[in-house]
Amino acid sequence: MGDKHEILEEVHDVISPVMQMGIRYLVGLLLLIFIAFLLLFPKVYLQSEIYYKSRDIAILKREQSALKEENRIIKTKVESIRFKNQVLDTLFSVKE
Repeated sequence: MGDKHEILEEVHDVISPVMQMGIRYLVGLLLLIFIAFLLLFPKVYLQSEIYYKSRDIAILKREQSALKEENRIIKTKVESIRFKNQVLDTLFSVKE
């Protein structure tokens, strides 16, 4: 029985400082997690903002490209109508 008590006392001597340090360790760990969160949160937030802004920019560029193409088509149609008008004006003026 004596050996058992000696072993338990030695184990208690080893575990006791660890148990007392447990609260300090936990507080330190929580503080470390909080600091990591403070450092990483802005980075994550900025990355997500950049992602959403780049998506908006891509949509606007696509719309701009479509509008430029539509503008080119409309200018071509206007030129065609002007040409027809000029041709018709010259035909009517020749007949008179």
